[in-house]
Amino acid sequence: MNRKSQSTRGFVVLWCSLLMSLWACNATTSSDTRKVLETQNGMATYYSKWFQGKETANGEEFDNRDPTAAHRTYPLGTVVRVTNVDEGGKSVVVRINDRGPYGENWEEGTIIDLSQAAAKQLGMMKDGQVNVKVEVLEWGDNERVDEPK
Repeated sequence: MNRKSQSTRGFVVLWCSLLMSLWACNATTSSDTRKVLETQNGMATYYSKWFQGKETANGEEFDNRDPTAAHRTYPLGTVVRVTNVDEGGKSVVVRINDRGPYGENWEEGTIIDLSQAAAKQLGMMKDGQVNVKVEVLEWGDNERVDEPK
């Protein structure tokens, strides 16, 4: 192989590596460009395996493999983008199908509970609780619920 073809090959390998890196970044972030209707900031946690198969507030069977979430007041069916503000802006789009968080998590500032599929996309499986920005992209059909006492 001559010097010119080695140089060209090196350039192609470098270029492909760059493209693969950019693709990987896009695979872990949301590129949804819908208008943001409302924003909240707080903490996110995720459901334990124990909830698998249990009934959610909207009557669905909970599946940790689906990108879903629980929120205390947003109408069921609302679509939100959740962004991990501590992890380089990784984000995921989820649908609200359950109510929560409650108890200690709520008292500690948790505003949304995510399925494990969504938590994995945000890179929060190890930490368990992360700072997030929640942006409403589409309101659900149900009524907004008053904040539980």
